Amino acid sequence: MEEAAAGQQRVVVNGPCAACGEECEYIYQTETIPYFSDILIISASCPACGYRYANTQMLHEGEPLRFTFRVESIDDLSVRVIRSMSGTLRIPELGVEIEPGTACEGFVTNVEGVLERILSVVEGVLCWADGDERTRAECLKAEIADARAGEFPITLIIEDPTGNSAIVSDRAIRESFAPSPEE
Repeated sequence: MEEAAAGQQRVVVNGPCAACGEECEYIYQTETIPYFSDILIISASCPACGYRYANTQMLHEGEPLRFTFRVESIDDLSVRVIRSMSGTLRIPELGVEIEPGTACEGFVTNVEGVLERILSVVEGVLCWADGDERTRAECLKAEIADARAGEFPITLIIEDPTGNSAIVSDRAIRESFAPSPEE
């Protein structure tokens, strides 16, 4: 195990690419997030086919938590967002709800990164949608652009039954919640 930055450890393991079977490097790195938890970041990039993989796993489980953060300015786009594989992310103003599932990946990003992830899905929909679906996707794309410009306030909500997701800001409201029986 090689030493990374302070509070981090990094292990590199060679293994077959999940897409093409050629050898690639899998990187396992721990990181301590102040006031929160230790995480494990797993990533891979295949030089042969370009396959990329990234996932984040929390190394501790806690009480069910809900974080609510009001995004009102461009400065708010830099607030750190951590979503574990069990977290549900909502932005009511955009009608967006991202629930955990079998292919769910955890991530560490910021508010702008969350909006970029949503935008990439919307742009994918625009490749095939028509009629009402296309109109809604175009509207959502414009609302995301306005939110990124600080002209469309949004509320970012993360609920996680394991307590392993967070919005790292003094203005984020952190509260316990009772998950529904399906969670």
